[in-house]
Amino acid sequence: MFQWAILFFIIAIVAAVFGFGGIAGDSAYIAKILAIIGLILAVVTIVFSGGRSRRL
Repeated sequence: MFQWAILFFIIAIVAAVFGFGGIAGDSAYIAKILAIIGLILAVVTIVFSGGRSRRL
């Protein structure tokens, strides 16, 4: 998810540089949503795998 968020953020920056405000805004919004989803999934993964740690 974070890779996609970074990709859309880069697209937003490039579009903003070339003056495409609508595409830049949409890409930034998609990047924000993907980053939030990625953070939620990371927290859920950490919470649910927290009790299953391996000890060597």
